[in-house]
Amino acid sequence: MEKLRKQYEEKVIPALMKKFNYKSVMEVPKLEKIVINIGLGDTRDNPKALDNAINDLSLITGQKPIITKAKKSIAAFKLREGANVGCKVTLRSTKMYEFAYKLFNVAMPRIRDFRGVSDKAFDGKGNYSMGIKEQLIFPEIEYDKIDKLRGMDIIFVTTAKSNEEAKELLALLGMPFKA
Repeated sequence: MEKLRKQYEEKVIPALMKKFNYKSVMEVPKLEKIVINIGLGDTRDNPKALDNAINDLSLITGQKPIITKAKKSIAAFKLREGANVGCKVTLRSTKMYEFAYKLFNVAMPRIRDFRGVSDKAFDGKGNYSMGIKEQLIFPEIEYDKIDKLRGMDIIFVTTAKSNEEAKELLALLGMPFKA
């Protein structure tokens, strides 16, 4: 799936250089990494849920997730420090571009009533966060083999210095923003 990387080099870099008047190719923002996180609230009641979430995430990304732990105890949530609360994967280079291509061109069109993603989820420093309500939009997940619908957070970390630069970069890579 070098297709997205090649698209970046051939189309995205010249378009961004022209739009933002960069003097050097090194100034052009690029996608640094993609972080996918699944938070689980029911690991204390159902320890098998963490194994299922890890399995789903490894099928989707092709990489083994790490387990995230609670940083501090919160009595209201019946949560203890060090308890397993979810899993996450950080994708870089080729796997990152493969995942982005699959997300934009295969998974997002499978979302019911999909009209595009919001352009208001930037953090001010050029990073974009989005949430997905169910893991079934990915073709690797079989409907019969899941125990529960789980959502996930996907964070696109870029080297852009502003939201406008990051939005233009993601749009040129194929992110379907709302019109």
